[in-house]
Amino acid sequence: MIVETTNYFASEGKAAAVLEQRRRATSIRLALGLPPGRILVKLTGDGPDVRWECTFASMQAYEADMEARASSPEFAAARNAMHTLLSRFERHLSAEDDKPAAT
Repeated sequence: MIVETTNYFASEGKAAAVLEQRRRATSIRLALGLPPGRILVKLTGDGPDVRWECTFASMQAYEADMEARASSPEFAAARNAMHTLLSRFERHLSAEDDKPAAT
């Protein structure tokens, strides 16, 4: 399993707008037939104001998802609008540790 995590660090006073823009991007994902993922909102700490996570069965599934996003003018516009609201953006890919814990 592959997990994509995107971290959105809002520019000063823009956290609510970042959340709303992430919701719009999720609506576009659904219209494209892509999984919505999940949106997380910071409660405390120094982390991102908004985080989005989505899981994929394989790297090929992730790459197909990225291709669908790249070919969508509507998603590209949403991405560009998001970047006007941010002081920092991060994207991370992780794989689930499938080894059992030692007993």
